[in-house]
Amino acid sequence: QLQASGGGLVQAGGSLRLSCVVSGGTISGRCTGWFRQAPGKEREFVAAISWRATSTVYADDVKGRFTVSRDNAKNTVYLQMNRLKSEDTAVYYCALDSRNSCWRSTYAYDYWGQGTLVTVSS
Repeated sequence: QLQASGGGLVQAGGSLRLSCVVSGGTISGRCTGWFRQAPGKEREFVAAISWRATSTVYADDVKGRFTVSRDNAKNTVYLQMNRLKSEDTAVYYCALDSRNSCWRSTYAYDYWGQGTLVTVSS
């Protein structure tokens, strides 16, 4: 089971850190991805990190503002979001990719958690 947390209301330019905790399983050997879905839009890729953290991938519009990291001992992956913009408003989801591919497609991910809402006010 994956549980994302850390969302909330923040002003534009502010920061939030999201956490994704895996319980009843392990994130070892698996890439973990973050996706988001804004109202009326499709779910889109945000970032991903390979299980040894040797590779990270970011969507172009968050590169330089968001940082993904992980602590395998805690079965937790983080998404640090800085310089938030109103267009970052969405429900954020974490997901596991058992093949460790870290592709940007939702189809690459096997397990999904419930999302956490991030609202950025302008």
